[in-house]
Amino acid sequence: MAPNHLSVREMREDEKPLLLEMLKAGVKDTENRVALHVLTRPPALLLLAAASSGLRFVLASFALALLLPVFLAVAAVKLGLRARWGSLPPPGGLGGPWVAVRGSGDVCGVLALAPGANVGDGARVTRLSVSRWHRRRGVGRRLLAFAESRARAWAGSMGEPRARLVVPVAVAAWGVAGLLEACGYQAEGGWGCMGYMLVKEFSKDL
Repeated sequence: MAPNHLSVREMREDEKPLLLEMLKAGVKDTENRVALHVLTRPPALLLLAAASSGLRFVLASFALALLLPVFLAVAAVKLGLRARWGSLPPPGGLGGPWVAVRGSGDVCGVLALAPGANVGDGARVTRLSVSRWHRRRGVGRRLLAFAESRARAWAGSMGEPRARLVVPVAVAAWGVAGLLEACGYQAEGGWGCMGYMLVKEFSKDL
């Protein structure tokens, strides 16, 4: 996409419903893969088996006792992802949320940033989603480049020792991870549960 065909500006109030739908659609793309990843880890399988065995003494149906823990675990993972990435955050110290707009006025991406928790942590991407129609048209790269420029400006204004951008990515979001690696980001850790990583954090010194 030519640079003059895509601009980035702050969100308008009337665009909130559209951006919420975009964020929810982005979460739906990965939530099933994340749930499958979580539930196929050995500790999770052990817990599900123990819960199923306990329910067999309470429920009359063996099939229900077997499937109910799985359904509840999947629902918990999906609700957690939607609560974390499926909603618009309040405006932070770096402004925004920001939207990518085609020359015709078509909103095709959303970005939100926040300062790191500690001095030297740099800035963090808290939301990054692109509409399905534009996924292969460079919108993600354009938003990422804009996030980097905002992170540099914020670090300079705050006297931060370095300009840095951190992007958390769900472990099953291979497309986003590949985009970040192609743009020079490196995985540096993350967080998870029961010893298994669920969210990787990619960072880049700017």
